Amino acid sequence: MSNIKTKIDEWEIRDLEDNGVIRILVEHNTEMGNRGVPGIQIWYTTAGGTSIVNFEPVHVERWAYQAQKAGESDYLLTDHSWMYHEDIYVKNSLVLGEKLMARVSVKVRSKKEPVVKEYELPFTVE
Repeated sequence: MSNIKTKIDEWEIRDLEDNGVIRILVEHNTEMGNRGVPGIQIWYTTAGGTSIVNFEPVHVERWAYQAQKAGESDYLLTDHSWMYHEDIYVKNSLVLGEKLMARVSVKVRSKKEPVVKEYELPFTVE
């Protein structure tokens, strides 16, 4: 069976400071990772290009372990975020709880608060 991608959400935020745009695309995939199971991809585009974060069981299992080890329920994926400035960023996080969630926080200079959205992951980890 081949992977089927379905768009979950797509949004953008324009920074009135420099007219720059940060775009977010969230997709559900029927087959991801080594196990070929459903997962979520978050694509984010900044002036520097496009990056992808794969929320699939093997990655999430490792991130959940690291979060528990650090005593955190909201684990910031520093290697999979764009955080070169304090006033403009894209932060991707794994949120632990009854249901696992992928969180995206986007901040631009012209907005006081970041825009934060969460997406339920289509799997659980032990």
